[in-house]
Amino acid sequence: MLKSFTAVVGCIGVMGPSAAEAQPQLDVLVFTKTAGFRHGSIAAGVTAINTLGTANGFTVTQSEDASIMTDQGLEPFEVVVFLSTTGDILDLAQQNAFERYIQSGGGFVGIHAATDTEYNWPWYRRLVGAYFANHPSIQDAEINIEVADHPSTDSLPKTWPRRDEWYNFRTNPRTDPQVKARVLATLDESTYSGGNMGDDHPIMWCHEFDGGRSWYFAGGHTSESFSEPLVLDAILGGIRWAARKPDKAAQVP
Repeated sequence: MLKSFTAVVGCIGVMGPSAAEAQPQLDVLVFTKTAGFRHGSIAAGVTAINTLGTANGFTVTQSEDASIMTDQGLEPFEVVVFLSTTGDILDLAQQNAFERYIQSGGGFVGIHAATDTEYNWPWYRRLVGAYFANHPSIQDAEINIEVADHPSTDSLPKTWPRRDEWYNFRTNPRTDPQVKARVLATLDESTYSGGNMGDDHPIMWCHEFDGGRSWYFAGGHTSESFSEPLVLDAILGGIRWAARKPDKAAQVP
């Protein structure tokens, strides 16, 4: 049904008696449309999520065609991933369809520039948690894991050093009264230059929103990010949490 305007890049995982007999645990749409800056890491992110799907028994469909954003087009998917989307990417009818999708219990996963998207759509800001403000140059920094028992953080070290482009946000999703996200991880601004959010600099968060679930991770600017096992495990846990399927087999290639 979706193949007329999307590319199905995933496949049913091979866990179980055979690939032919296995049933997908869930179906994921990776949406990569951009109307602003185009990240070179998008292709690596799509490949990585596809690999996670193959290893963990879920299908992955990638699309940049906003015409998929209808009730019928979204119906097959438990989770929609906005992978470094930028700018105004949906018209009003498509926005309304996506709102209905979340209100019916759908899951949302935002990665990196998902917060640099749809600045004129207030509902989306509440869904994703915050809007991007600016960033310093790519550099090493340390992430502090605040919630160690979430499916997206349960394999991460308490202090997680890594290299990426570190976003500052216009608002704090923890304290924003319209969001009140559960912050899973924060940046230690003393470990890098250019942070401007102070002692509480969220970098990964989640929340229940308008009938659905939303999970966001600000990493992923570099293509190399999607070769990091800990990044992949965090994304896997985020997808499964958003889909209300938190148990994972830890199959991270």
